[in-house]
Amino acid sequence: MRVEVLGCSGGIGGGRRTSALRVDDDILLDCGTGVGDLSPDELSRIRHVFLTHPHMDHVACLPMLVDTLFAQLKDAPLMVYATPPCIEILQAHIFNWQVWPDFQTLPAPDSPVVRFRPVEWGETVTLGARRIDVLPAIHTVPACGYRVEGNGGAFAYTGDCTSNDSLWKALNAHDRLDLLVVECAFGDSEIDLARRAGHYCPELLVHDLAKLGHDPRICITHLKPGEEARVFEQLRRRAPQRALLQLRGREVFQL
Repeated sequence: MRVEVLGCSGGIGGGRRTSALRVDDDILLDCGTGVGDLSPDELSRIRHVFLTHPHMDHVACLPMLVDTLFAQLKDAPLMVYATPPCIEILQAHIFNWQVWPDFQTLPAPDSPVVRFRPVEWGETVTLGARRIDVLPAIHTVPACGYRVEGNGGAFAYTGDCTSNDSLWKALNAHDRLDLLVVECAFGDSEIDLARRAGHYCPELLVHDLAKLGHDPRICITHLKPGEEARVFEQLRRRAPQRALLQLRGREVFQL
């Protein structure tokens, strides 16, 4: 199983791309601006998109992806997996004929080029040899993360979240975790803002990592632009025993 980081920043500018991971060549976890760097041929191979929540930095490329692939999707629609509240938000505020066409009705209501598939915490979606488990996550809007297991290993992606017990219990329920992609948006001086915004800071994240029964490589994502080095150094000081990696984009992991 191949995992590629297409976007990992909490914002744009200076080559930064927002959240998106590609699993093998046909699955996206989130659909931020990093997706725009894929070639037309690479885009054409995407068949499944798993969204963690509907915030713009995680869904920005989804409308344009569907539009770009429109002709190719007529025979096999793009499958988009998300929690029911996330789907409702996308339908009401993006695919609404005002911000963007409603591709759930094109080219015809009975043969749309995109289909939304609701998922719930604790559910499992199986795609070939890959098992995708829907993880609980706490954010300012209904959210989830994903654990993906294939023949070669398992990794988890939290999406945007803040301190909670349920996520870590769900990860501990499995006997393997080789890689963890987890957010840490703010520095410790902004811990109150992190709590209000539904994000981690180093203090909150290290406290929660103690709940994890695995010792995976930990990849830090969603650092706020301009604050990346400072926040990551705070994390390293708080968790010197952890195998931490600051994601910058275009990293590839082979599991």
